[in-house]
Amino acid sequence: MSSTRSSAKSSATSGEKYDGFTEEERDAMKERAQELKKTTRRGSRSAKADGETEVRAKIAEMPDADRVLAERIHELVKEHAPGLAPKTWYGMPAYAKEGKVVCFFQSAQKFKTRYATLGFSDLARLDEGSMWATSYGLTELTSDDEARIAALIVKAAG
Repeated sequence: MSSTRSSAKSSATSGEKYDGFTEEERDAMKERAQELKKTTRRGSRSAKADGETEVRAKIAEMPDADRVLAERIHELVKEHAPGLAPKTWYGMPAYAKEGKVVCFFQSAQKFKTRYATLGFSDLARLDEGSMWATSYGLTELTSDDEARIAALIVKAAG
């Protein structure tokens, strides 16, 4: 056991990078654990109202550019797929059907990336032939982008 520890220490001090989770990934996992605890504690009656409040709070924490995108995505989901329930998922705004995430918004700040992402889970009904996109990078939203996103959300919600 001590040889494993010493080799890990020596590689860490020799300037090699650790291939484990980043700090942002660890934070997201901690947020997910807290979300699961909250879900267990609260009843299903209040889940949708609490989800709306939690999603809006997460959006409010975002930097301006991401917040504007997230607010608009949130409104598009509410308008075009009212059957999807807002909830947080790994600390991100997400929208679920029967408790399972169908789509989510990831702020560029979340994992220090250069663009925000609108992503879809495998439950989203986006299948087109043998290959289709499951996430989209976002830097701004034009009216054409909003129309395309609305169509994707409707299709994903099935």
